[in-house]
Amino acid sequence: MEHLFDKLTEYGQENVYPYHMPGHKRRGWGRLPEDMYLRDITEIEGFDNLHQSAGILRELQNHAAVLYGSEESFYLVNGSTSGILSAVSAALPSGGHILMARNSHKAAYHAAYLRNLTVSYLYPPMMEEYDIFDGIRPEQIGEALEMEPDIGAVLIVSPTYEGRISDIRGIAEAVHKKNIPLIVDEAHGAHLGFTNDFAENGCQAGADLVIHSVHKTLPSLTQTALLHVNGSLIDRDLLRRFLHIYQSSSPSYLLMASIDNALQYIEETGRDVFAAFAGNYKKMLSGLRACKHLRFLPLEHGKQDVGKLLISTKMSSISGKQLYDILLKEYCLQLEMAADTYALAMFTVNDAEEGYERMESALLQIDATLTSAGTEEKGISGARLLTDGRICSVGKRFPVETSISHEGQLLSRAWDGRKRYVELWESAGCRAGEFVNLYPPGIPLLVPGERITPQLLAVIRHYLDTGLNIEGLREEKPETTGEGLGQLQAGEEGREKPETMGEGVGKLEAAEERIQGYHVKRKRAWICILDECKPRS
Repeated sequence: MEHLFDKLTEYGQENVYPYHMPGHKRRGWGRLPEDMYLRDITEIEGFDNLHQSAGILRELQNHAAVLYGSEESFYLVNGSTSGILSAVSAALPSGGHILMARNSHKAAYHAAYLRNLTVSYLYPPMMEEYDIFDGIRPEQIGEALEMEPDIGAVLIVSPTYEGRISDIRGIAEAVHKKNIPLIVDEAHGAHLGFTNDFAENGCQAGADLVIHSVHKTLPSLTQTALLHVNGSLIDRDLLRRFLHIYQSSSPSYLLMASIDNALQYIEETGRDVFAAFAGNYKKMLSGLRACKHLRFLPLEHGKQDVGKLLISTKMSSISGKQLYDILLKEYCLQLEMAADTYALAMFTVNDAEEGYERMESALLQIDATLTSAGTEEKGISGARLLTDGRICSVGKRFPVETSISHEGQLLSRAWDGRKRYVELWESAGCRAGEFVNLYPPGIPLLVPGERITPQLLAVIRHYLDTGLNIEGLREEKPETTGEGLGQLQAGEEGREKPETMGEGVGKLEAAEERIQGYHVKRKRAWICILDECKPRS
């Protein structure tokens, strides 16, 4: 089979002068390597067109389908984001009703907004020991679909950012009993299904639409991904239409060659590299058992993915962010992310043995300097808060909340509504006007229309004070005013706090006191709220 990188290399050596885009004309420019420019072309004779493929790109996408066990696969150059947007848009008509996991990536919420969907939430069980969501269970899906029979599609995330895997086969069976499609955001699972050391992938397990970020866990360039489709529940022509809408009309041939190169690498060496990958990871985990204060999420076949090293600091004298900083500043080890009570390191097939050895050695050394956190629980996680009494489903009969916004309001109506900015500490009791995310991973803590509870507000402020990256807040009050779509109304000077705010502040102070080690620093930040609050009389 012909591979795209080889074809680009051969073309760069030919005596063909480019009287076409891109503007660099395949000549080196500035500090970037000339080889990159030589292979960066547009849709020219002999190189096919991603949006109407009939040549090499069609062949490569068909081969990807064979590798993953799908009926049809599509190259994505706008990341898994474009795949999620296209999948949701094709699975449901405008104004439809989707059931999706509350820990979905923000792209899923953006799709719901763009298609004016009603959204019902599905809350994964909490793993209390690690402060993370577990996988979704098939019985949750079945019960939710019985409760709300007008649901037209289901979207779940598996593996999660932390590596938790759901029973996709069981979930697919539950969803297909209702003759509706299952979408699996498997962005972190492009390596699944290639060896017995890993769980099967969503295509093999019966999902209708599966999204893979090739760049996340395979050796491919950032922004490369795949979208797979199976069965008869998805209109393939409609899916192509949305892929044309959400993807660039000038797809990068370097990115497409990177996808091809990664899949070629896996096909030719997969058995050996995956075995080495799993072996090195298990060996490191075994060595880390000597830690007395740091804890690690154990491997469970079919439940916990290989490569996601979740380091819990709950029982130690430091936070996840502090561990993240120590590893970076003192050991030159850059982690994927940090939360309040844990940090996350990712390993893939392309990690050298040195990577495992350095991480194991550093964590053992750090653990030896720590003390126990004692019996009092330290910190609080956003994941746990999302499953508290406010919107909890875990351990209760009903696993789904009917709407993401108040009074049956759609996400699109809330996000497009009249808004204003207030200081963060004043917002308890109000409804969010914008998304607020802990990034990474980009899972919303607040969705437009959701009530800002005192407990959640205390956690957001705690995250800010501990140096975690919060998207959706402003350091200064925006000056923009106006009404309607996408416009914000600045709060008037001297405006009295509404009753809900006044009540919320007292609850906020109480909530802060319950968070062990929290110190009120009054770090100023502004949050967007829906302009619905009434002044006190």
